[in-house]
Amino acid sequence: MIPQSLRLYIENEVIPQYAAFDKAHREDHAHSVVERALGMAKDIPEVREDMLYTAAACHDLGLSVCRETHHLESGRIIRADKRLQEWFTPEEIETIAQAAEDHRASAKTAPRSIYGALVAEADRMIVPETIIRRTIQFGLSHYPDLNREEHWKRTLEHLHEKYAEGGYLKLLIKGSPNEAPLAELRSIIHDTERLRTIFDQQYTEETL
Repeated sequence: MIPQSLRLYIENEVIPQYAAFDKAHREDHAHSVVERALGMAKDIPEVREDMLYTAAACHDLGLSVCRETHHLESGRIIRADKRLQEWFTPEEIETIAQAAEDHRASAKTAPRSIYGALVAEADRMIVPETIIRRTIQFGLSHYPDLNREEHWKRTLEHLHEKYAEGGYLKLLIKGSPNEAPLAELRSIIHDTERLRTIFDQQYTEETL
């Protein structure tokens, strides 16, 4: 159960911070991660809904400090948030902070708790064309001097490195809703002509 006072704090003071982040990590992203995490946890009785809700909502707050270490910064921000002491014990706050730290797809080790696994899996949100668009958006935001062909090369390399068979993204929850979308995304990645068509359309839309 999630206390109404906690919901009000998260919705009014935490999630609005995402408005300052890049297009792929705005408020809608935070809400989607929360919804998906809670949905996957419905059949896992040991999961505390309020703890998972908080971890999911706070998982990307560290983007306000540094993208490369944002997962670690998110944990630091959670530990430093005195308001969370109104609802959680120090041990529970530590679990929430670790879940945020463990959500990054490129992490070399498995999440330390079911909370981290759920947040990490929910954060993936594998919608093939959305993944491609967000890759383009990230490239345009962080590498504005690249031309179209250079962005295409970067997009192709990133998709293969992260999402193709053998890529560093691993599904963490059995029966994850990401299983079928990941298979579809891999099909697109291996069909270079189809991928290029999607890329060209989205790149044009993002640069109009």
